[in-house]
Amino acid sequence: MFQSKNRLRKQTEVQNVVKKGKSVFDPVCGIRFLKNKLDESRFTVVVGLKVHKGAVRRNRVRRQYREIIRLHLNHIQKGFDIVFITSGQALDLTYSQKEERITAVLKKAGLWKE
Repeated sequence: MFQSKNRLRKQTEVQNVVKKGKSVFDPVCGIRFLKNKLDESRFTVVVGLKVHKGAVRRNRVRRQYREIIRLHLNHIQKGFDIVFITSGQALDLTYSQKEERITAVLKKAGLWKE
């Protein structure tokens, strides 16, 4: 679970990022991101019904994404609102494969720092 300062909570904030933000996708996951005026980056993970009808499977993917982001928080540039969007292929990947995909997407977007 993210600290409260790292959470995108309000639906209007998420919609703003999706509407106005830039996007980077690969077949498994993607991100939409928008610069904010805060000292911290804020995140949310979207796992839609198209990924899987069962809530248990969707929530498992959501929890794994959140944990990967939490562990790599110090490598993600500060000052952005980021929405992670998953696809159905995420169900078939292992944790380490998801981790590689997320870091690859963040690097492609220029949000990853070493």
